[in-house]
Amino acid sequence: MYITRSLVRRLNIQRTAYPIQLKSNSLHWSSIRKSMPTPQAEPEMRLHEFSACEVSDALTKLGIRGGGFIPDIKMYSPSMDNVETSMCGPAYTVKMVPASDKTSPSLQEHFVDTAPEGSVIIITAPNYVKSAIWGGLMTAGAKAKGAIGVVLDGRCRDLAEHRARTFPVFARGQSTVGQGGHTRPSTINEKITIKPIPNPGDASSPAEEFPEVDVSPGDFIVADVDGVVCVPTDMVDAVVEKCKVGREIDAKCMADIEAGKGVQASFKLHRGK
Repeated sequence: MYITRSLVRRLNIQRTAYPIQLKSNSLHWSSIRKSMPTPQAEPEMRLHEFSACEVSDALTKLGIRGGGFIPDIKMYSPSMDNVETSMCGPAYTVKMVPASDKTSPSLQEHFVDTAPEGSVIIITAPNYVKSAIWGGLMTAGAKAKGAIGVVLDGRCRDLAEHRARTFPVFARGQSTVGQGGHTRPSTINEKITIKPIPNPGDASSPAEEFPEVDVSPGDFIVADVDGVVCVPTDMVDAVVEKCKVGREIDAKCMADIEAGKGVQASFKLHRGK
């Protein structure tokens, strides 16, 4: 079954008595077990109803500087401008180090092979690396394991292969050069820190002022055509509530603006500013 955010809204899926599996290029829930006493939906289902912008606004209102936004990362697959593609799932973190680093830990298994079903793989690498840290074979493996997408604090390659599999890939850039001899995976399922990249040639770049983002295993990653946002696990409920309120306010603003009442007046009436 293929499902998009708009379909989630129409279905208004709640817990039922049946285990089901939903798959798409935008979202996969490995198992939604519904014979439970609470009507509350899974966290990723509740968050997935909202866009990355709505989630980021909610985090900002809750005091998270930068709104959880991971800057400079954009969607490369299934296309660079697919407004229907979005993903939301718990983070499975991977840290890459230079291949020359002989002191950092090494993995005994390939990190793709240990990716949990339903997870978003999120990988950080040194920001000076121009080689890719993700390619077509990794997408094939990740999709086989049931991962729903990948976010790269680094570069990807083999775009045609990712797009042919409609596998969501978000990255800082692309490359023709493979990982071998340049980087290697060092740790998984540990907190990673993603820093903004300064503007080239400007040592005093304002980019340094944008906050870095800590991503812990299990934090929720929300990503769509607008960008990538990290939601700490303990903030999901508060974020969802803020998103609901924000959507209602924006709907009122939009109706008034489309009616010709003006942006300033509409904002003042409904947003209080």
